[in-house]
Amino acid sequence: MEYVTAVPHPRTPAAGPARAGRRSLAVALLCGALGAAVALLATRQEWAEGTATVAGGAFPLTAKGSDVTGVPAALAIVGLAALVAVFAVRRAGRFAVAAVLALSGAGTVAAALSGASDGSALDDQAAKAAGDTSATVDALSHTAWPYVAAVGGALLLLAGLLALRYGRLWPAMSGRYERDGSPRPRRRPRTVDPDRPEDLWKAIDRGEDPTGA
Repeated sequence: MEYVTAVPHPRTPAAGPARAGRRSLAVALLCGALGAAVALLATRQEWAEGTATVAGGAFPLTAKGSDVTGVPAALAIVGLAALVAVFAVRRAGRFAVAAVLALSGAGTVAAALSGASDGSALDDQAAKAAGDTSATVDALSHTAWPYVAAVGGALLLLAGLLALRYGRLWPAMSGRYERDGSPRPRRRPRTVDPDRPEDLWKAIDRGEDPTGA
């Protein structure tokens, strides 16, 4: 009775890293794009509200995220640009861009959480409404939108960490247009008809010897 030994497929060892690269790429793209969109959307919403006491009574005030701080929106745009740029570079360049993506996410989280309790924007509005630089806002309250912006930043951070860990397995935009390293075949010189002056001049323009010497 003969026993047949199973031979592993030659592509089996590479299947694991390739699958991990595809999965991490999909997750990073989703997290990066979604995180940037969420952070940008959150900065356009109302983050804080309160009232200012003026001569006519209490005056309601509100402040959007962009009024409180412009850092989350700016870093979200930087992170989105880095997410796209990570596919245009390789090796050390890809690592550097991935680090920028991760830092953009971390900065967005920090700035959003810092703005969650910031009332300086409403104090400035209260001073303008009351005509008194020392005036401050009363009954200050904050919404949940700063924390939504922080979630967007966390998604950007996750995308950056995935790029740092698995970016070397991801394809590059220009990869399909690059040669595989094989020598380029030399072009054969065009046949020049000595009886046609225009062919002689074209050969000279191409740097060829029309005489064939």
